[in-house]
Amino acid sequence: MTLSLVAVFIPVFFMGGVVGRVFHEFAVVIGIAILVSGFVSLTLTPMLCSRFLRSGTSHAESGAIARVLERAFTAMLRGYERSLGAVLRHRRLTIGITILTIGLTGYLFYVIPKGFFPIEDTGFIIGGADGPEDISFTGMVEKQRKVDAIIKANPHVVSYNSEIGPSGSRFGVNSVHLYIQLKPRHQRPSVTEVIQELRRQVSAVPGINVFLNPAQNLEIGVRPGRSIYQYTLQSGDLDDLYRFAPLMQEEIRRLNLLQDVTSDLQIRSPQAVLNIDRHKAAALGLTAEQIRTTLYNSFGSRQVATIFTDSNDYAVILELGPSFQENEEALSKVFVRSVAGQLVPLATFATVTKAVGPLTVNHQGQLPAVTIFFNLAPGVSLGEAIDRIQQLERRVGLPATITAGFSGTAQVFQQSLRGQGWLLLATVVVIYVVLGILYESFIHPITILSGLPAAGVGALLTLMLFSMNLSVIAIIGVIMLIGIVKKNAIMMIDFAIDAQRSRDETPERAIHQACLLRFRPIMMTTMAAIMGTLPIALGLGAGAELRQPLGIAVVGGLLTSQLLTLYITPVIYLSLENLSGAAKAARARAAAVQLASRQAAE
Repeated sequence: MTLSLVAVFIPVFFMGGVVGRVFHEFAVVIGIAILVSGFVSLTLTPMLCSRFLRSGTSHAESGAIARVLERAFTAMLRGYERSLGAVLRHRRLTIGITILTIGLTGYLFYVIPKGFFPIEDTGFIIGGADGPEDISFTGMVEKQRKVDAIIKANPHVVSYNSEIGPSGSRFGVNSVHLYIQLKPRHQRPSVTEVIQELRRQVSAVPGINVFLNPAQNLEIGVRPGRSIYQYTLQSGDLDDLYRFAPLMQEEIRRLNLLQDVTSDLQIRSPQAVLNIDRHKAAALGLTAEQIRTTLYNSFGSRQVATIFTDSNDYAVILELGPSFQENEEALSKVFVRSVAGQLVPLATFATVTKAVGPLTVNHQGQLPAVTIFFNLAPGVSLGEAIDRIQQLERRVGLPATITAGFSGTAQVFQQSLRGQGWLLLATVVVIYVVLGILYESFIHPITILSGLPAAGVGALLTLMLFSMNLSVIAIIGVIMLIGIVKKNAIMMIDFAIDAQRSRDETPERAIHQACLLRFRPIMMTTMAAIMGTLPIALGLGAGAELRQPLGIAVVGGLLTSQLLTLYITPVIYLSLENLSGAAKAARARAAAVQLASRQAAE
């Protein structure tokens, strides 16, 4: 059992991609812990038994609780014995149920909503806001103050901060970053509910779009953006890119399973183009550097000095008064000092024209790109959202010049989704090979693995019952479940094989004895596994949302498999033994016929 349990986590250790690197340590720690526990079981446990176990102790001498539990166990054992006899008499029905569980497992794995990592409730919200492309810094501050007042008034918010203007991933004065700290978890609803509440409240502010996301401890494949997930269009043809990107964004915005849909496409920003007549400027003794310096001193953010105090220092910024920065008419009041020291009006040698142009031109992989950001509506899985967007992509009919695909977290999710089925298959194959080597048999590993579909049905149904996605964490739980469940079959099959080989028992009697004698350790180990995983399934402790799918999958799978494998495994064992015996008899008859024909020929 120890070697087969370690084999379960070999595929996890060799898992590729970003997700594989996250779980390498997990597989190593679990594998080493299992090996150490096997060593302890073979050394320390026998010594402790020799010191603490006493012969001749009856249940009558135990406490009242122990006697009640023992009577309950005895009743369960008698009921199992009677039902086992009925199941062994109706093997075809049991085999049919086994085939049904295999088919049901495949169907549930196909239809269950797929997710990446569960959303944690860390008590922090990060987000942003976008204003119109033609808004000024003063106008953006005014709108953001209205948003600030709404967020600060929310009873679930402890502290709050916002930043306006170009910084980091923000390239214009129409962008804002938000940072929100919430009250402790027991004093408020979940972070998802708080975000939905804040989203409804700030939507009343006109001319600004606010995007809120829960801060996560574990972030994989994240790119700076307004929302968690990204869909990117790339093309070397800017005309096609800028024509189809807004169309695709509008189609995605119409999907009711998405929210906070926006993009980094900002190509209609108002611009004032200053056309300089270089001949006039030269005749007036002006150079391009003088003109540029004067404009930057007026409308830029040139630091000309620093004021130092006892506790801080303050930058002195040179610029025009705010009233002269509201429109392009202020340019007519700008004077440039020539080399001769004369002040020359800017309008003497320059004209101003209005135009629109890109605020930013984003690139990805050296190609111009437009990224569409989106979040999931409550109760929507990432797999479902990706399927719907891909359907839209085919319906819109993007030209061949545009390359479309998911990026960031959504891209890593797609990579992990493609590997989930192969990971589970590799786990089963590795276990089969290890058990085949240990038992020196091709059929007994199949018997041991026959109970896995029942565990898969239980895990998937439980996840769906609690409205959870089949996330990467849940897949790891299913892999752990495979290791836990197969030990029930190993306990029975190992005893039955030994009874047949050492005491020459018939397969029917050997497996019947194995089921009854191993019933107690099977029930005890399963109950211990359930109780050990139950706190994780209940979602107790900080960051419980990330671990909970693992506990839900393990507990649900154990409850279902415990009921089914106690009956499926002995029936499969007898069926395969009968097939093996029939195959041996057929080979013996063929050998006898061949020998007889050879003797007759001689």
